[in-house]
Amino acid sequence: MALRHAVLAALLDGELSGYQLAKAFDVGVANFWHALPQQLYAELAKLEREGLVAGRRVVQETRPAKRLFHVTDAGLAELERFAAAASKPSFIRDDLLVKVQAADHVDAGPLIRQVEERAAAAEAKIDLFRRILRKMRGDLGEEEFLRVGRRVGPYLTCLRGLAFEEGNRDWCLRTAAILRERRAAVPGEGTSAVPGGGTAAVPGEGTAPAPRDPEVARAGR
Repeated sequence: MALRHAVLAALLDGELSGYQLAKAFDVGVANFWHALPQQLYAELAKLEREGLVAGRRVVQETRPAKRLFHVTDAGLAELERFAAAASKPSFIRDDLLVKVQAADHVDAGPLIRQVEERAAAAEAKIDLFRRILRKMRGDLGEEEFLRVGRRVGPYLTCLRGLAFEEGNRDWCLRTAAILRERRAAVPGEGTSAVPGGGTAAVPGEGTAPAPRDPEVARAGR
């Protein structure tokens, strides 16, 4: 997927200025495609040159003139082609998960704080998604909106964003609790040095002894 397709999809609800497009990305599209405002402005200009969007100048009485953009028939045809093409599997690339992977060999304190900060950020997004969903469906219940609502696509992507952030929050809270419990279980922040530079739980506190390095064992014979 290219940024152009996300921009075209964001413009399907009507004309937007570059600023409005950036706001639309912030509260909706960003849950599945991130882009900086500068990237969006550049992409709009490119799409207009290619005839996939059209812009018009709007004069404002008390503010500078602005340009509003809408999707052209050529843009709709490009979205049709894109929608028919096979989608690639998604993947995660997250530096926090790399840090958690190394949790047994680093100080858990800063890591716990970062995981809890991520949980708080997820909670804020959950609240935002729920407010957006309520606004989208208006007076309709969710099931009724999903059957007869005017624009179900943005609602479904917002539901995906909500589910992602709920899972993110729950994982972060559980991970922080586990790391804190393990850290507090034994003296010395719950770890002791083991051969090879790593750490392991101290025996005698309800945990199994750390396995011996085979190379170290052979050297001691």
